[in-house]
Amino acid sequence: MYYGVVISPCHGQVEKISIKGESRIYEWENLFMIKLESGELEPVQTCLSGEVKSLEVQEGDYVIPGMVLAYIKEDLFVTGSD
Repeated sequence: MYYGVVISPCHGQVEKISIKGESRIYEWENLFMIKLESGELEPVQTCLSGEVKSLEVQEGDYVIPGMVLAYIKEDLFVTGSD
């Protein structure tokens, strides 16, 4: 069993969470939107596909670069974009 992590690429506030615990995600879909201090929205994506095991943040939380946003149980099969 392999677990991957989704991490924050920037400082900001979690504006929107597009996934739910135990839901399925696919590579390169928008998972989170982070509102930067400049007011711009930064989408957070990942190269993982699999099942969300836990969300580590909530909407409104302030995040920093490298902070874990979610843990993903990775699929063990090769997808079309690999």
